[in-house]
Amino acid sequence: MNNSYRCQAALLILRKSKYVGVTQFTNYLQKHRHRLVNYMYFQAEQLSSVGSGAVESAVKQVDKRLQIVGAQWKYDFIPQILSLRCAYLNGKLVPSLCNLK
Repeated sequence: MNNSYRCQAALLILRKSKYVGVTQFTNYLQKHRHRLVNYMYFQAEQLSSVGSGAVESAVKQVDKRLQIVGAQWKYDFIPQILSLRCAYLNGKLVPSLCNLK
């Protein structure tokens, strides 16, 4: 069952409810259903953490490294550093392609 179908099914059930706040929640689902993450899919595929905590932690770590006095990290190079980090974590970093001297 895909995410769009589940969202639509939830909306049909919730619209019958008389509880306070349900209207706000159904409006939220209706407005944002195109970007809701299918966590069950990620869990079934055993993909890494999809929680925002891991992402926020990584962002804070990058930010701290950018603020180290004398560090070689510069804002202009963040995309390249993040690309390398992603390649490393995904097992796609080929050492022979790195121009290390």
